[in-house]
Amino acid sequence: MKKMLMALSLSGALLGGSALVWAEDAASTPVTEHAVAVDTTTASTDIVAAEAPAPVEATPAPAAEATIDTGDTAWVLVSTALVLLMTIPGLALFYGGMVRKKNVLSTMMFSLSAAILVSLIWVTVGYSLAFSGSGAYVGDLAKAMLNGVAFDALTGTIPESLFIIFQMTFAIITVAIISGSIADRMKYSAFMAFIAVWVILVYAPITHWVWAADGWLFKAGALDFAGGTVVHINAGVAGLVAAYMLGKRTGLGRESMAPHNLTLTVIGASLIWVGWFGFNGGSALGAGARAGMAILVTQVAAAAAAFSWLIVERVIRGKASVLGGASGAVAGLVVITPAAGFVGVGGALIMGLIGGVVCFWGITALKRLLKADDALDAFGLHAVGGIVGAILTGIFYSDEIIKAANVALAPTFAGQLWVQIEGVLATIAYSAIVTFIILKVIDLVIGIRVSADDERMGLDLSQHGERIE
Repeated sequence: MKKMLMALSLSGALLGGSALVWAEDAASTPVTEHAVAVDTTTASTDIVAAEAPAPVEATPAPAAEATIDTGDTAWVLVSTALVLLMTIPGLALFYGGMVRKKNVLSTMMFSLSAAILVSLIWVTVGYSLAFSGSGAYVGDLAKAMLNGVAFDALTGTIPESLFIIFQMTFAIITVAIISGSIADRMKYSAFMAFIAVWVILVYAPITHWVWAADGWLFKAGALDFAGGTVVHINAGVAGLVAAYMLGKRTGLGRESMAPHNLTLTVIGASLIWVGWFGFNGGSALGAGARAGMAILVTQVAAAAAAFSWLIVERVIRGKASVLGGASGAVAGLVVITPAAGFVGVGGALIMGLIGGVVCFWGITALKRLLKADDALDAFGLHAVGGIVGAILTGIFYSDEIIKAANVALAPTFAGQLWVQIEGVLATIAYSAIVTFIILKVIDLVIGIRVSADDERMGLDLSQHGERIE
C-alpha cells in the first residue's frame, strides 16, 4: 500500500529540463543563418549570403485509416462464445443442480429464456440505450434496431457488430443470475415480463453510467473492467429485492431443500470458470498483453477464493464440501471481474483470498441476518462478491497496468477509492428501487408468484407441462 501511495504521489510530478545556451563573442563577425557560397577564383575570399529558398508548404500526413485487426477480432469472437457458454449451459447447469428435482427444468428454462428474450431486447433498444447518445445517465434511441450501425463500422479494432453481440452476452448472463434468487416459486410469464422491462430500465442505464464514454461514472474514473457493478452487484441486488417480494419458499425450514444433483452443479461451475476467460479476457477488446494478464489474474483469484472458502468451511462446518468448492470458485471469479484489467497477480491473489471468506459469510451469516429466501445465493455470491471486488479494485490496481492502458483515474488515491464506493452505492440504490417498482407493477397486473398448489406440484409441471422421471 505504501508503494502504491508513493507511486500515486509521484505520478503527477512535473519533469523539468535544462536548456543549453550558446553565446557568440561580441567582437566576432556576425554570420548569416543561410548557407554560404565561396568564390575561389579571386585572391580574396568573399562570403556571399546565399539566397533563401522559397518556403515549402508542409503537406499534412494523411490520418491513419481505422482498420479491422484480425487477431483482435478473432479473440473477441471466441470470447463472445465463451461468455454465452457461461449462461447456456453453464449457469443453467449450476443452478439446475442445486434445486429440487421437481424444479430442475424450470430453473434451467430461466437461463435459456434469458438468452432468447434479452437477445431481442438488446438489438431492439438495449444496445442503443447503453452505448449511444451523449447523456450522463442513459443513451438515446439513435441506434434502435441497430439503425446507423454500418456493416463495416468499427469499435476500436473490431467490428461494431461484434462489440454489440459481445455486450449482448453480458446482458444475458446478468438477467440469468437473478433467476437464482427466485427459483422454485416465480411464474414463468412474470419472469419473462420482468426481464424484458428490467434490461431496458435498469441494465442499460447502469451500463451507460460505467462503460459509455459520456457516462457519469466513466467520466469520474470508476474502474469496472468487466462488470463488477454492471453485472454482479446489479443482478445480485435485483435478485434480493425479488426474493423479498416473492416471499419464502413453501416448507423452507421444515422440508429438505437439498440440491438434487451436485454433479450438474460442478459441471456448470466448471463451464462458468472456463467461460470467464472470455468474460474478463475479452473485455480488453483485443488480443494483447492486457487480455493475457486479465486471464492470468482471473485464474489466480478463482483458485484463491475457492481455497479460502474451503478452509473456512472446514473450520466452521467440519468438512470441505463439493458445493463449497464450486461456490468459492465462482466467488473468486466475481471478485476479480471489476479488477481483471487493472491488477497484477499479487493483487488478484489477495482479492481472491478475501473474496472467498467474505462471500462465505454472505451466504451464511449475512443471509440469516437479511431473512430473505435467496434460494441459490445470487446475492451472497454476486452482489457481495461484486461489492468486495469493486472496492478492492480501488486499492490493488497496478500503476504500471493503468499507465500502459492509458486509463484515467481520480486525482488522488482516496478520491479513486471514493469513486469506487460511489459506483457501488449508486448501483445498489438504483437497481433496488427500479426493480421493486417493476415487480410491483407486474404483480398488480398478472401476479409474480405461482399458486400454492403449483408450487407443491413443482414448476416443471405447473409452468411447462414437463418433468424429469
